[in-house]
Amino acid sequence: MYSELVPFEAYQFFMVFARLSAVVLLMPTLGESYISPRVRLFLALGITLITTPIVADRIPPLPDSILALFLLIGGEILIGVFLGQVMRILSSALSTAGTVIAFVTGFANAMLFNPMISSQGSLHSVFLSMLGSVIILATDVHHLMIGAIVDSYFMFNPGVMPILGDMSNSITRLVADSFLMGMQLASPFLLLSIMYNVLLGLLARLMPQFQVFFIGLPLQIILGLALFGIVISSMMLWFMRYFTEGLSPFLLLN
Repeated sequence: MYSELVPFEAYQFFMVFARLSAVVLLMPTLGESYISPRVRLFLALGITLITTPIVADRIPPLPDSILALFLLIGGEILIGVFLGQVMRILSSALSTAGTVIAFVTGFANAMLFNPMISSQGSLHSVFLSMLGSVIILATDVHHLMIGAIVDSYFMFNPGVMPILGDMSNSITRLVADSFLMGMQLASPFLLLSIMYNVLLGLLARLMPQFQVFFIGLPLQIILGLALFGIVISSMMLWFMRYFTEGLSPFLLLN
């Protein structure tokens, strides 16, 4: 009955759009909150126009009941939300690293609005998040994200309910790995902070009359900025390797 009212080509397009729009609204760089929702939806429509002929044979037939159609669309949106959250969690390692770096270098109270997470963040967190988005676009890594969306039709078949337990386990593992990567990116600053505070403590014990606090905090900021300028390139290379390896399980040619 519905096949007489809805052309099968329009049904295929809408099914692909349901998954793609959920991913584009959540994925980093292309789906940031400061980008207009209309722009993101038009982008999703454009990618859908290109993707639909590629995955048309993966779309199941039009169901007979309206309830089955809603369940089918809901499953596609769920898969899209999962893929978008995976990409977002991978990129959040920079925000974690920036927060730790700001805390140990004396910039913990320097707060700015972070458009990546739509809330306030530390100075280093905002800078690293924005720099990560620029490098992802400059190195065409966003093409890998779009490729992962297309390849997801061969991993998550439309019409087949995804295994929610595996999805939740994957998200939990990714959050843990992202936090670990953030701490690893900030490890040079943690090491510097430990050594610096130990030396300040020894200096305070050896020279009790010396005002350690007045010389310690400015020197901590200067050393933190100097180390940040030295290791920033290595940090971003390490992050890009982690980000691309995190996308590889969703790519057919990984």
